[in-house]
Amino acid sequence: MGEPKTLPMIDVVGVGINATDTIIRLPHFPACDSKVELLSSDVRLGGQVASAMVACRKWGLAARYVGKIGDDSAGRMHADEMKRAGIDAHWIVVPGATSQSSYILVDERSGERTVLWKRDSSIALRPEDLRREWISGARALLVDGHDTDAAAQAARWAHEEGIPVVGDFDNRYPGVEALLEFVDYAVTSKDFPERLTGEPDLLKALPAMARHFLCRVTAATIGAQGALAWDGSQFIQSPGFRVRAADTTGAGDIFHGAFLYGLVRGWPMHDMLEFSNAAAALNCTAPGARGHIGTLEEIAGLREEGSRSQPAHSAEELAAASRAALALASAGDRP
Repeated sequence: MGEPKTLPMIDVVGVGINATDTIIRLPHFPACDSKVELLSSDVRLGGQVASAMVACRKWGLAARYVGKIGDDSAGRMHADEMKRAGIDAHWIVVPGATSQSSYILVDERSGERTVLWKRDSSIALRPEDLRREWISGARALLVDGHDTDAAAQAARWAHEEGIPVVGDFDNRYPGVEALLEFVDYAVTSKDFPERLTGEPDLLKALPAMARHFLCRVTAATIGAQGALAWDGSQFIQSPGFRVRAADTTGAGDIFHGAFLYGLVRGWPMHDMLEFSNAAAALNCTAPGARGHIGTLEEIAGLREEGSRSQPAHSAEELAAASRAALALASAGDRP
């Protein structure tokens, strides 16, 4: 692949987090007040939006990334990697600052991970860092829920041009509600809807989010069980794929990149979720946030032949929850 400084047409733009991850593989997760000999330690690049853009570019989309880094070796690693990938990256570099870093503890037995992270406040994206022309003309925009003021600015510009906005949300950071007003596709962690709405039942929380923020689709990734989405009229459930997981770091990031890919291709929601689940599963088969971004052929093969997890909900549960959500919507409930 070549290294064009600017792509002639932009399919997807990502505005948000990048991180340098130190992946620490452990034979098991340590108990309190214990010692555990680590299996390996390896530095890899990651970050929610940055990894999603790398995936989109690998699958043939013209991708642009907007992020903030320090003027350190980690920042240079990110810039070099984006250049190698052929991504049109726009970096805001803060002199004297340290780029975001994470230490990720991976349980060798299950591949599950725990993330310890640190971020210099000076590398938070701010609205004044952004330029409208970086967003203009794209076919889709991805933002995360970290630097909410900057993300809301980018999403507002996208809305004014009719560009669909996908949001990747895991925690309820300050200002996330204002950002959600401009998000068309809210694709969250399984815990975020409860954190936002106070409703522990995902079958109630996803429609509540859609009613309140007028999202076209609200969806949640639910780990090994795949993903669940509410499109305003019905639930779409897509079971996960069974793989031998080496590291679940970055599964959600690659899921969001794959979701963007399906959105730009104009696929039905069920196909978007299935493709995203397969891409996320393949990424878990190797260490790191970008452990194994599968080719389109590999993803198609897993979709066709891969074993699936048990569905999180029965068809009867989904039908009943859909009827209840539609009844609330018709009654004009907007919490």
